[in-house]
Amino acid sequence: MDNLLSSYSPDFPVASDGTQTFDRDALQERIARVRTALTTRRNPHGAVAILADNSPDWLAVDLATAQLGLTLVPLPLFFTPAQWVHVLAQSGATALFCAQPQQGAALGFSAMTDYGGGLLLCEAPARGGPLPLPGARKITFTSGTTSVPKGVCLTSEQQWEVAHALHRGVSGLGIKRHLCLLPFAVLLENIAGAYTALLSGATMICPPLAETGLQGASGFDPQVCLAAIERYQAQSIILLPQMLQALVAATKPGDARLACLRFVAVGGARTPPRLIELARMHGLPVFEGYGLSECSSVVALNLPGAERIGSVGRVLPHRSVRIAGDGEIEVRGNLGHYLGEAPAPDAWLATGDLGHIDADGFLYIEGRKKDILITGFGRNVSPEWPETALLGTGAVAQAVVVGDGMPFLSALIVPATAAIDAAQIAAAVGLANRDLPDYAQIRRWILVAPFTPANGHATANGRPRRQLIQQHYAQQIASLYDTTEHIA
Repeated sequence: MDNLLSSYSPDFPVASDGTQTFDRDALQERIARVRTALTTRRNPHGAVAILADNSPDWLAVDLATAQLGLTLVPLPLFFTPAQWVHVLAQSGATALFCAQPQQGAALGFSAMTDYGGGLLLCEAPARGGPLPLPGARKITFTSGTTSVPKGVCLTSEQQWEVAHALHRGVSGLGIKRHLCLLPFAVLLENIAGAYTALLSGATMICPPLAETGLQGASGFDPQVCLAAIERYQAQSIILLPQMLQALVAATKPGDARLACLRFVAVGGARTPPRLIELARMHGLPVFEGYGLSECSSVVALNLPGAERIGSVGRVLPHRSVRIAGDGEIEVRGNLGHYLGEAPAPDAWLATGDLGHIDADGFLYIEGRKKDILITGFGRNVSPEWPETALLGTGAVAQAVVVGDGMPFLSALIVPATAAIDAAQIAAAVGLANRDLPDYAQIRRWILVAPFTPANGHATANGRPRRQLIQQHYAQQIASLYDTTEHIA
């Protein structure tokens, strides 16, 4: 860890926020300041939380806590204040790095120290509560499909093992500029982005997220993102499927703004094969992957020379994957553990995802086990199957398919843009149905508002919270089956 920056030449930029650039010596100096502040606080061994936008200072805190053997607890900006309070209580954090003093004060961290960095170190009064287990260097909290975040404890070895595997996979591309488009508080960008870039000797470009297109909890401006890609001449980026869809809609084949890109990873939710093919036509070298917080993010990834569109790639070398009798994907290999539970690094983790592995070792995701719909005719359908077909049309931004126990399937649909009308959605439904057997086709549909973390209808990575959505739209869903009117 201490020699992590040794591969950088003294004048090569390690990290930049777009206005301030840190070379090796400058970043090491900033890390040293963080370390001094942490070792001279009232509780120098307590867990440390961070609530901040992307910046080189976020990275400095991350690396400093790891060097000191402390536990870092990232607080996603898209969490609610109640979720922040829950995370802080569960983790037992005694200090908080934040950008605004009022943020710390509102969470009970009122004693503030200006250590000469871009963030403030705030301390709480004597704080009780559970303490992380020894060896936990990061506790990543994910809201998943509920409103109560759940913590996963990860060691440094578990995190860097993934980063090293990814570095080996992309080393042949010679990537020297990675633009961070996802929050560092999200494990995918933290490890697959920042850590992998450090191992590659690449510059991490990490401006505030608003400058790269992310707006609040769920908004995304593809034009702002495209301008950032071109301005920084980014060679690699990481996207969620909805971000990829927006970029494809905002570009055309041969778009010069994309010419600098060499590798675009997409993950967090299932990505339609049609979308990946269209993205590549537009100049986005997209490679889909699959990951879990318990596995320090990435489990499998398509790579140049080892890819299969429709799959999430081959499993990383240090992981083992098997398919249970009911089709559930199970993973083993140096796993993290949930906060409050004992570590079991060699156990098989039941992922809750359904899938299969082909003869060449490529992993395919078919949906969530608990989301399976059983139609009134007894056919089992993963809703992600027709949803993926809908998303692949280009006219649909989000979709939730319903119909458990019903004679046919229906869909709640969010158009890709405000300009798309009902006739275009009807055409998109028809196009999607061409690739589906009759029992999996969408017979009726309604248009709904976007599913976002802000309204509680989506997780941070864009997965719909199906139960909450169906509760919210219960009356409209009932009307799809209570009427003989043919809506689709």
